[in-house]
Amino acid sequence: MKLEDSKVIPKVQLKEITDAHEGQRLDNFLMNILKGVPKSHIYRIIRKGEVRINKGRCDAKHKLSIGDIVRIPPVRVTEEKQLVSAPAYLTASLTRDILFEDDAILVINKPSGFAVHGGSGISSGVIEALRELRPDSRFLELVHRLDRDTSGCLIIAKKRSTLRILHEYFRGDGVKKNYLALLHGRWEQQKIIVDQPLLKNISQGGERMVKISSSGKPSKTLFRRLALYHDTTLVEASPYTGRTHQIRVHAAWLGHAIIGDERYGENEINKDFRRRGYKRLFLHAHKLQFAHPISGEILKLIAPLPVDLQALLDKEK
Repeated sequence: MKLEDSKVIPKVQLKEITDAHEGQRLDNFLMNILKGVPKSHIYRIIRKGEVRINKGRCDAKHKLSIGDIVRIPPVRVTEEKQLVSAPAYLTASLTRDILFEDDAILVINKPSGFAVHGGSGISSGVIEALRELRPDSRFLELVHRLDRDTSGCLIIAKKRSTLRILHEYFRGDGVKKNYLALLHGRWEQQKIIVDQPLLKNISQGGERMVKISSSGKPSKTLFRRLALYHDTTLVEASPYTGRTHQIRVHAAWLGHAIIGDERYGENEINKDFRRRGYKRLFLHAHKLQFAHPISGEILKLIAPLPVDLQALLDKEK
C-alpha cells in the first residue's frame, strides 16, 4: 500500500451490529469495513486485542450478534477509488426487469453479457451495479450465480439471515430451477436424465473447463423436449444439482450442444448460427420455485425469454 494512496482513520470506531451483519464472522466483517487494509494487519489487531466486542477480547472466527458493539482501533486504509459506472443498458435492465421484491429478497431477470460480480479482469458486475444504483441499501448479496452469457432469474438477498436460509435451500433441494435452451440438431427423445459426474477447472488450451469424469462430483440434469425444429431443438433443462456449467456440459454430452456455446460447442456450427443472427448463448434461467425465507409462501417466478431470443425462436417455427 502506497502512503500517498492511503489515509489514517485517527479515532477509535464503535460499530453496533444490525441484522445486516448478524451471524457474520468478525474477520469478514472487518475486511468489509476496513477495505484496503491488508488481511494480515486485520488478524494482527484482533490477535493483539485491539479489536473488542462488548469490551472483551475476541477471536477472528467469532460470529456477531445483533446489538454487539465492535471496537475498531485507528488504522491506515487506502483511499476509495471512484466507482466505475455501470453500463447504461445494465442499469436500465436492473431498474426495469424486477420479477419480485420485498424487504428480504430481490429477484431480477438478469441480462446476458454481464457477469454477476466483478473479478478476473471485470471491473464490476450485476451486484456491484445494484449497489451503485441503491447506495442506501444496507445489504445486497448474491444468493447464487449465473454464467455471464446466461440470462434469467437471479436472486439477491437483502438481509444476512435471508442469505443463510437461501444458501441452505440451494445446498439441498429447496429450489426448483428450470432453464430454456436451444440445442443444435434434432433431438428425437422426449426426455432424459443425464447423470454424469463433473470435474471442473481442467485446463484445455489455456482455458479452464468442466468435463465429465468419474472423479468429478455427482451431477444430474433432466432434459425435456419442448419443440423440434429443422436443425434445432428447444428443451427445458432442470438441474437437480448446481455444478459449474452443468447444463452446458450435459447438453454437449448428449451430442447436442447449446447454440452459441463457444466453450463446449463446435466452432463451425457456432459460426453458421452467428450468421443466422444467434449472437449469444441460448440459455435462459426461465423459472424458479422456492419457499419465501421469511413467510414460507411458495414463490413461483418466471423470467420471460429475452426479446432477441424469442424473435430467433419465432423464425425457427
